[in-house]
Amino acid sequence: MTFSQTIITHVKQAVQQLYDATLDTVEIQPTRKEFAGDITVVVFPVLKVVKRNPVQIGEQIGAYLVTNVSEIQGFNVIKGFLNLEIADEYYLNFFNSHKDNKSYGLVDPKKDEPAVMVEYSSPNTNKPLHLGHVRNNLLGYAVSEIIKASGASVYKTQIINDRGIHICKSMLAWKNFGNGETPESTGLKGDKLVGNYYVKFDQVYKDEIKELINQGVSEEEAKQQAPSLLAAQQMLIQWEAGDPEVVALWKRMNEWVYEGFAQTYEALGVDFDSYYYESNTYLLGKDNIDEGLEKGVFFKKEDGSVWCDLTDEGLDEKLVLRSDGTSVYMTQDIGTAIQRIKDNPDVGGMIYTVGNEQDYHFKVLFLILKKLGYNWAENLHHLSYGMVDLPSGKMKSREGTVVDADELIAEMITTAQTISEDLGKLDGYSDEEKQAVYTNIGLGALKYYILKVDPKKRILFNPEESVDFQGNTGPFIQYTYARIQAILRRADFDWSAPVENIGLLDKEREVIKQLELYPEIIQTAARDLSPAVIANYTYDLVKSYNSFFQNVSIFGADNEAEMHFRVQLSNLVGVVIKSSFALLGIVVPERM
Repeated sequence: MTFSQTIITHVKQAVQQLYDATLDTVEIQPTRKEFAGDITVVVFPVLKVVKRNPVQIGEQIGAYLVTNVSEIQGFNVIKGFLNLEIADEYYLNFFNSHKDNKSYGLVDPKKDEPAVMVEYSSPNTNKPLHLGHVRNNLLGYAVSEIIKASGASVYKTQIINDRGIHICKSMLAWKNFGNGETPESTGLKGDKLVGNYYVKFDQVYKDEIKELINQGVSEEEAKQQAPSLLAAQQMLIQWEAGDPEVVALWKRMNEWVYEGFAQTYEALGVDFDSYYYESNTYLLGKDNIDEGLEKGVFFKKEDGSVWCDLTDEGLDEKLVLRSDGTSVYMTQDIGTAIQRIKDNPDVGGMIYTVGNEQDYHFKVLFLILKKLGYNWAENLHHLSYGMVDLPSGKMKSREGTVVDADELIAEMITTAQTISEDLGKLDGYSDEEKQAVYTNIGLGALKYYILKVDPKKRILFNPEESVDFQGNTGPFIQYTYARIQAILRRADFDWSAPVENIGLLDKEREVIKQLELYPEIIQTAARDLSPAVIANYTYDLVKSYNSFFQNVSIFGADNEAEMHFRVQLSNLVGVVIKSSFALLGIVVPERM
């Protein structure tokens, strides 16, 4: 039980003892800096069960807590707020209990608890990953790591969209214009090469439309009659029929793309435990539609199409099977969700990391799965996120329409190098050491800038601003960690003994109070599916530590016990920074 929970329990007991009333909830918060105290109990909710003056209630509860909770040494009441002063002994006991714990705040997965599956990335195999995929991957990976740290087993997965007309467009363009070139012969990553042919198809297709319009064909008819589109449609039919030549080309080009994706994932520092492929899953779900018809979850219209009526839930009727018996995306998603649980029976819930344009789709999917009677459907979540925009003209890919993920990563590393060189922060490093630091700073800046924002919000990403060494940025926090490591290297003496009989300065107490929050912060971030909770907590911790560092002398302490404590305090702050940034997928350099 955390100390906050202890206080909540004692406040409820106080209300019971003093007023013979039951208080269901207690609201507490950190005491505002302008008032004396550490934790504030908001008295106003007590007025619902105790009809008295809020100041009087605060005084009475405060006196009860001082008498019955040894760690509370005093209190004051400001209007309806009871500010509690916590004894230094409590903070020192807490600190001594955790100062040597490298895993502080992290909870081992509970074997008897259901696992969670997190889906993210899920790209198409006709083009490289772009800026939208970057936010998707960073969110999915960070949420997976946070949930794991909160005490659940996690499976990271993705579904790769490797079939359909868009894939055939790239294949057709390569077949017609590629002259047999490969990633090896061109020096291009496989996903870039295939993406170039997707663009090539679009160019040819548009030229054909113009030509048909010039011949007197309407624009709509021209779009349908363009020879390239007809050829791509025919290729899709051949693929679905298992034509050996088409299937062989499909496999070859997809392998190029998978290799390219793997390189980007490695550069981003994300990974997966399993992969699902739409070419294997697109026929799933039809049996589940039959099951739903038998249960009355679905109904059939006169044309033979199958629907789910969700009007009672405030939605509409949703098509789940066409009249010709072919599936729609909803059919596949129903079948894939069910298949994933069959493949991983210990999974009790799933999180889908998908942009907010799919909000409605997932509402419908989750409702249908609940109606089909799957218990785990109660634990399905859509990690919905907004778009990422860049200042106009920055880092456009060769296509001129999207920001390529690899180019973004390279640009971030270059920006980190430029700023670091201007600041002269890496004097004396070898070229190899410098490059490693530039990479960690650049990627740390990118990840932190994206993850510090609530997932639901749209982001305007400014690369240069993200690499600033001041303010709420990744490099600012990384630099604080490196400073702490320099302190520990300087402390070449045994500072490991427990700290006793010292008085805490306000700056030291503030840092410990921030450290105490970390386990609860992890649980909150896991519950809210929000890496921003971790990111902004880490910034608050670093601000408190830097205020301590600037105002309190570590090696010029009045005595050895105080000096050892301040080194230990720095060490635990470093442990938490490294831990919290690892949850965000960010590396902290030992030197900067």
